[in-house]
Amino acid sequence: MNPLGMLKLKPLFETFCQNHPKLLMFFAASADSMDVGSVLEISLKNSEGQTMKTNILVNENDVELFEELKKLISKEKN
Repeated sequence: MNPLGMLKLKPLFETFCQNHPKLLMFFAASADSMDVGSVLEISLKNSEGQTMKTNILVNENDVELFEELKKLISKEKN
């Protein structure tokens, strides 16, 4: 990803996290239960009632990402 794109994304992501703190709390809490082979499912129901779903099979890199996310969230709380 281009560094300039990352700079533009940072404030948007920070605002998203402020607007939806439960999502980050979910990821931090689920990091303890998540292991390789877990399935993470996400669904979206739009304003017209249409639903889309996807899922991922968690791998080692994903587990590491969620562990780091958990550490960052813990630091922000302190």
